[in-house]
Amino acid sequence: MKDRIQRIEKQIREAAEKAGRNPDEIRLVAVSKIKPAEMVKEAMDAGQKIFGENYIQEAVAKIEEIGSTSIEWHFIGHLQSKKSKYAAGAFALIHSVDSLKLAREIDKQAAKKGVVQPILIQVNTSGEESKSGTTAEDAVELVREVATLEHIAVKGLMTMPAFFDDPEGARPYFRELRLIRDRIAALGLPGVEMKELSMGMSGDFEVAIEEGATLVRVGTAIFGARDYSAR
Repeated sequence: MKDRIQRIEKQIREAAEKAGRNPDEIRLVAVSKIKPAEMVKEAMDAGQKIFGENYIQEAVAKIEEIGSTSIEWHFIGHLQSKKSKYAAGAFALIHSVDSLKLAREIDKQAAKKGVVQPILIQVNTSGEESKSGTTAEDAVELVREVATLEHIAVKGLMTMPAFFDDPEGARPYFRELRLIRDRIAALGLPGVEMKELSMGMSGDFEVAIEEGATLVRVGTAIFGARDYSAR
C-alpha cells in the first residue's frame, strides 16, 4: 500500500512539474468505496490524508469507526436529496452537487447542524446521459444560485468524463472544466471560491493535472480492483 501511494504521489509531482505547476497545489483523494475500514487504516498508516466515498451509509459507518481527526473525508458519489441529512457536516468536501434542489437540501441540513458545508458543483462536460452533473451551459447560473445559500460554501468544480483507453481522450473535458472555472472566477461572485478542480482518476489523473486539477480521485491504483457484488 505504501509503495503504491508513494508511486502515485511521484507521478503527481512529475505531472505537475511537466505542466509548470506547484505539486503542493494538488491533493490525492484515495477512493476507498467498497473497501473495508482496515484498508483505509493501512492507507492512513502509509501517510494518506484524504479519502473519498461514494455510498452514504458505507461512508458514515467508516467515519464512525475511524473518525476524522487526522484525515479528511470527501463525498464523491451521486447524492440523493433525501440523504443530505447524513452528508451535511460529515464531510470536509462534497464533490457532487449537481442541482439547486440538492444544494438547498444540503443547506437546510447544514443549518440544522450549525455548520457551513463546503461543496463542489459537478459538471457533466462530456454530455453523457449516464453521468450526473449540470450541463456546461447551466453551470454558471447554478453557481450563482447556490452562492446565495448561507450554509454552503462553493469551493470549485468537479467532472467525470467518459472512460478512454487513451487518457488523452479525456483532455478536452478536463480543459472545458478549467475554462468554466475561469469564467465563474472572473465574475467575482460573493462567497464563491473557485479554488478546486476535482478531476482525473487512476487512468488519466496525469492529464487532468496538466489541465489544472487540484484534487485527483484515485482508487484502483491504490486499493486494487473492487468487487461490487460484495455490496
